[in-house]
Amino acid sequence: METLVPETAAGASQEQNVPTILLVDDEVNILSSLRRLFRPVGYRILTAESGAMGLSILEEESVDLVISDMRMPNMTGAEFLKQVKTRWPNVLRILLTGYSELSSTIAAINDGGVYRYLSKPWEEQDLLHTVAQALEYQQLEKEKARLEALTHSQNEKLRHLNENLEREVNARTEELRQTVLFLENAQERLKKNFFTMLKVFSNFLEMREGAMAGNANRVGELGRRLARKMQLSEAQAQELMIAGLLHAIGKISLPDEILKKPFDQLTPEERLVFATHPEKAQMALMPIEQMTNPAKLIRHQHERYDGKGFPDSLAGENIPIGARILAVVSDFESLRNGTLIGHSLSPEDALAFLQKNKKVRYDPSVVAIFELVLQEPDALLAAGTKIIRSADLQPGMKLADDLKTPDGVLLLSHDHVLTQPQILQIQKFERTEGKTFTITVYSQPVKPT
Repeated sequence: METLVPETAAGASQEQNVPTILLVDDEVNILSSLRRLFRPVGYRILTAESGAMGLSILEEESVDLVISDMRMPNMTGAEFLKQVKTRWPNVLRILLTGYSELSSTIAAINDGGVYRYLSKPWEEQDLLHTVAQALEYQQLEKEKARLEALTHSQNEKLRHLNENLEREVNARTEELRQTVLFLENAQERLKKNFFTMLKVFSNFLEMREGAMAGNANRVGELGRRLARKMQLSEAQAQELMIAGLLHAIGKISLPDEILKKPFDQLTPEERLVFATHPEKAQMALMPIEQMTNPAKLIRHQHERYDGKGFPDSLAGENIPIGARILAVVSDFESLRNGTLIGHSLSPEDALAFLQKNKKVRYDPSVVAIFELVLQEPDALLAAGTKIIRSADLQPGMKLADDLKTPDGVLLLSHDHVLTQPQILQIQKFERTEGKTFTITVYSQPVKPT
């Protein structure tokens, strides 16, 4: 074996990037001619005087392309290239053949997977161009394989999101954007499941934020009810539902220490970091055309009616009406679950807070109509829940809201699974108080273990 390596000062690290070509021919003068032809180009050249020697070289060296003569003793070029294809399928194969060897050439093409064959004597520029084109094709194939591997890896990460959510925090925003983009591309097939999928995503956000289960769903449903009550279009009502479900998407980027604190307990520096989440939410949703309006509402959900909010310091009716609605319903839920002021409020006290801050934080007309919404019997019921009498309680039912006495004394927390002794105790408390308790449970009972 003879080796011709381009003369460079870059060392072995650069030589690894130089394409390696193996020349196989039983005629030494042919090998010499080919070496002279390729020397100015800068390829790394290996030579072999028989097919068997060529196979030995391939076992020891990393080769990108083989140029073989057809007519050689003991092992023809077609036989040699067939073995190369079988054992090293990624090595490109070029055949040099005479005009009288048509049948052998066809066999080499069929059995050896020849990339190109050239007739002898060859045109030097044609051979140089063919080799350059072959190496470029090989590089494109390698890049294609790399991109396919990268795509497969990213899809695997997405598949594992449900199983190992915490480990995927850094990639979560991009994965969510890609998933929503997938929904857009497959909108006909997934149209019926669109809101179901959004609710799944909002549940992921609540897991990251540590918010009360169902919070985003309640914000979205109250926003839609309020929009309809204010006689906005159905499209605007649906946009508010989507904005409510995803209103906390930008909080994925916030540190845990900020997410764990109520807003009124954040330091000035932490509030500056917190104030970035509406814009990040809009950026995450920006690629999806159908999300443009909901993303705009999410961006402006923290604007204040007096113009002292963020991120754009809009005031009064310059704030989009949907954002003014979202501010009222999201803060109402935050007041109820304690993430705004550090302790939870009853619906009555939360409404009183909104009324106290109208014209400052909230649009007075929105607050007034929201008060009418809250007077509807099922206004605070989330989807999949129902109000039930104590006499109809059964073991295994799960509370969808805190169970309190009419005086506000907490008896059992939401998500508690009722037992028979607890049901009897609740019924006894009702008789003692002489009042009926408001009991909200999930529609599907929990199966006893």
